[in-house]
Amino acid sequence: MAHNEAVDVVLVGAGIMSATLAVLLKELDPAIKLEVVELMDSGAAESSNPWNNAGTGHAGLCELNYTPQAADGAVDIKKAVHINTQFEVSKQFWSYLTKKGTFGSCKSFISPVPHLSFVQGDSGVSFLKERFKVLSKHHAFADMEYTEDKATMAEWMPLMMPGRDPGETLAATRVINGTDVNFGALTNQLLKHLTSAPDAQVKYCKRVTGLKRSNGGWTVSIKDVNSGNTREVDAKFVFLGAGGAALPLLQASGIEESKGFGGFPISGQWLRCDNPEVVKHHQAKVYSQAAVGSPPMSVPHLDTRVVDGKKSLLFGPYAGFTTKFLKHGSFMDLPLSVRAGNIGPMLAVAKNNMDLTKYLVSEVMQSMEQRLESLRRFYPEAKAEDWRLEVAGQRVQIIKKDPKKGGILQFGTELVAAKDGSLAALLGASPGASVTVSIMLELIEKCFPSKAKGEWAGKLAEIFPAREKVLETDAALYRKISTQNNVALELVEASSETESYA
Repeated sequence: MAHNEAVDVVLVGAGIMSATLAVLLKELDPAIKLEVVELMDSGAAESSNPWNNAGTGHAGLCELNYTPQAADGAVDIKKAVHINTQFEVSKQFWSYLTKKGTFGSCKSFISPVPHLSFVQGDSGVSFLKERFKVLSKHHAFADMEYTEDKATMAEWMPLMMPGRDPGETLAATRVINGTDVNFGALTNQLLKHLTSAPDAQVKYCKRVTGLKRSNGGWTVSIKDVNSGNTREVDAKFVFLGAGGAALPLLQASGIEESKGFGGFPISGQWLRCDNPEVVKHHQAKVYSQAAVGSPPMSVPHLDTRVVDGKKSLLFGPYAGFTTKFLKHGSFMDLPLSVRAGNIGPMLAVAKNNMDLTKYLVSEVMQSMEQRLESLRRFYPEAKAEDWRLEVAGQRVQIIKKDPKKGGILQFGTELVAAKDGSLAALLGASPGASVTVSIMLELIEKCFPSKAKGEWAGKLAEIFPAREKVLETDAALYRKISTQNNVALELVEASSETESYA
């Protein structure tokens, strides 16, 4: 009887999550044998594709939904601080790889772009002022600037100020050292780096058709979509990092921890401008407040994007709805994901989120003219002929059991791991890509606990001199690590001041 192929690790999906985890595992244990399997014919073809996500290096600098305001006016900055330090952990990993010399240039995937928050009206201004007051006291946000002066705003965002009512109440904050990240280019650079090592393969046009437990690990059935041939691979550990397709695969695994999870797919659309005369007047990512009653992923923003060295502008996102879990998926994805174990939570979410349903219907029904009206809140003189609609990626928001409500809709990311650490899946959406490295470190600590504390500890400390918790509290160390990262990633010029940190 023919034996199955055997590897240490199978990673499903060739996006930013699997690429990061695979490279990290290979750095920690060069002898590890791993295989990445991808349904499409290239890496980063779904959520990691640069046109399928906002490309913001999420660091809590401008995203107003990360700093909720309580009824008494107090602004909670915990989430913004946490995401900021998680992004610094990502930058440490990229810096480490860049310094190795074999990884390639960081300029292909990360660019310096200022991050701005922009608000209109008295309540918006009082919120932003309070947010600035609280955030700027924290060392991670010490460089933030605040203004209500329209001449200053015209310098910060020259595209957005002409054509406004001179009496309009406005305010903005700015952090110069924000970033634009091409997660597609980063993913493909990671995959290229991975495959230059022995015993690391990336196989395209492969669909995972089965997962069953065997000998303390898993037998993974993999079908070639071109030839139809199926092979079986035995793996000690399986990672499901397949974006929207991770949920059905997690369900197929049958692990106890997968029970009760459902998914609600939401698609995105952007208005895109490639006219160089317009693009040159906007060098920033400008985030504002979501309309009342709309979900957090609808926070409008006007972004500078740098893809393959070329600048464009994106405005959005506008939500859409299809029953597909992937952009290249099937309309049967949502109906086929319904199980006895998750139908309760899914129905509870449907009942408790009628406002979300109404919002999605209204977004889907919008005309181009209505979309341009939203854009003109940001850029009053926008001309229709400069903008076209770009369909972004699919995001599957997680539905999980809740003892009080029956089911809740979650807008973050969730790591689901088998009790024995032999399988893990990543579910959910934003700020996913920006904080991938932190999530993958959490996975390593959860699924390989003895190695993380033992034989891998030294290498982890070398790659990550400072993790999130210490970066949140140690101002001097935060400044040192952040400066080192920014110099290594060529986000700032090395000066005599930065040399002392580098």
